Amino acid sequence: MNRSPRRDFIVGLFVLAGLAALAYLSMSVGGLSFRNQGGLTVYASFDEIGGLKPRAPVVIAGVKVGQVVEITLADDYRARVRMDLRRDLKLPVDSIASIVTAGLLGDQYISIQVGGDDRYLDNGGTITMTESALSLERLIGKFIYSFERGGTSSNQAPADSNP
Repeated sequence: MNRSPRRDFIVGLFVLAGLAALAYLSMSVGGLSFRNQGGLTVYASFDEIGGLKPRAPVVIAGVKVGQVVEITLADDYRARVRMDLRRDLKLPVDSIASIVTAGLLGDQYISIQVGGDDRYLDNGGTITMTESALSLERLIGKFIYSFERGGTSSNQAPADSNP
């Protein structure tokens, strides 16, 4: 059998290129990046984070501008979230951070509504106005509890008794 070393070398390069492309795609889908796009570290405290996890996206107007890096319990027993945002971002100090859900039962992420103040958050600054995650289980529990207690409100009109 006649094997050419040059052809084996080209096939080897092709296999290595395929493995490199597969590794890159795997990391891209998983959200891991070797490029440091962050640079602005911002904190926010929430009463309830629901299913928010590290590496969850942070978006402004639907555009991803960063990700959640760390979630810890602060001294005041609130969840403190550290976010890594794009370094060219200038967030006014009156911006609002909300935990929202993608779809009805989807993953949770942080949405930032940009404020209108002339002052901007510094690196390591804290977004003071936050809206915690909506707990679907807690809402269903309140609905069932109110339904079991009668479920009628006092401002309903009485039924017409005339035939």
